[in-house]
Amino acid sequence: MIEKNSCRLFKRIDPERNMARFYTLSVEPTLFGDAALVRQWGRIGTRGQLKINLFDTMPAAEEALSRLAARKLRRGYRAI
Repeated sequence: MIEKNSCRLFKRIDPERNMARFYTLSVEPTLFGDAALVRQWGRIGTRGQLKINLFDTMPAAEEALSRLAARKLRRGYRAI
């Protein structure tokens, strides 16, 4: 089953570098019983880009979500 925290939102704003970015991560079930890690990123105010990674199990997708979330926090993004 999907956990309550399986969707995470991040932003990174640095006016000196003219940077205003967003990054979202979520784990969602597929029609075939697999799990999908959905990533969306881009400049704040735009639709950005979307990438979907498929996993055989929900725990594998949630582990990948946790790894990516930790990486974004190390790179200066802040959780919303």
